[in-house]
Amino acid sequence: MVSLAHYLVFACLLFSIGLFGMLRRKNILMLFFSTEIMLNAINVAFVAIAHSLKNIDGQIFALFMIGVAASEVAVGLGLVILWQRKHKSLDIDTLAHMRG
Repeated sequence: MVSLAHYLVFACLLFSIGLFGMLRRKNILMLFFSTEIMLNAINVAFVAIAHSLKNIDGQIFALFMIGVAASEVAVGLGLVILWQRKHKSLDIDTLAHMRG
């Protein structure tokens, strides 16, 4: 039987993997992937807690977060494609050359 603690440990591990990816990667695309992993970890935790409390609020919130993450990916991926075309690199260090 899988308990709430198992789901929360899984969510913590998934969040840690995403956080490690955010801190260690130099590629903008990998940062987006790491952010999505972290958001999915939070969704797993919300759904698991909502299921254990026999409440639907966490599941509804997770659905809204999935919608926000999808729109974030759509906008972010468009910006990444434009950045790649202009600078021929997805390295984060090239972001220092941006001027307002």
